[in-house]
Formats: sequence, structure tokens, C-alpha cells
Amino acid sequence: QVQLVESGGGLAQPGGSLRLSCAASGFTFSNYAMIWARQAPGKGLEWVSGIYSDGSDTYYADSVKGRFTISRDNAKNTVYLQMNSLKPEDTALYFCGKDQYSDYAIGLDAIDYWGQGTQVTVSS
Repeated sequence: QVQLVESGGGLAQPGGSLRLSCAASGFTFSNYAMIWARQAPGKGLEWVSGIYSDGSDTYYADSVKGRFTISRDNAKNTVYLQMNSLKPEDTALYFCGKDQYSDYAIGLDAIDYWGQGTQVTVSS
């Protein structure tokens, strides 16, 4: 069965960095786009970033553009989110999601599987 397991969350200071990983199994990882999304306390799920199946295209929400970088290693079945210049408003539970398509990585409507999430807290 499809499994997505996030890791790498934790506590970071404002201006700091974290790198999230999402290990995938149970499907042909290289055939599907992947996304990251987050849910802050008391708020809805927010799309953060997406990447095509072959890594050729990446997309970012305006709130993280220039600070976060999504990447993937299809040989390791893993998608990453490098988060730099972290802000307190980045505090959230971060999820990776498997897209239904290879080349659609924007938004939440095409996601058919989710991981359990990893907590990111940005605070001094």
C-alpha cells in the first residue's frame, strides 16, 4: 500500500533552516508529482510547494517563494523541502502528498495520498 513518511521537523529559531524529507513506498514514485502542504494551528490546509515527477518543474506559494526549495531523488523515492530564513508564521504541521498526475503539482485537489505530517515550530 502507499506510504508517505515525513521526517526532519523540529524547533528552529527565526532565520534558521530545516530540511524535511518524505520517504515514499508502495507506488512507482518517479511517475507522480509530489507536493508539500502545511496546517498551522487553527487554520486550514495550505499548499506550499510542488514538483513534477521528473523534477523538471517546481512551484511555490508566494508565502515561501525564495526561502523554500523542493527537490526529489527518484532513486531514493524521497522528496525534500529545504526551508531557509524561517519565520514564526511558518510554524505548522507539514505534510507531503502524492499527486494523481505526473505534471500537476499546484494545489491540493489532485492529491490522493498523504503522510502523517511532521511538526515545524519556529520560535526564539
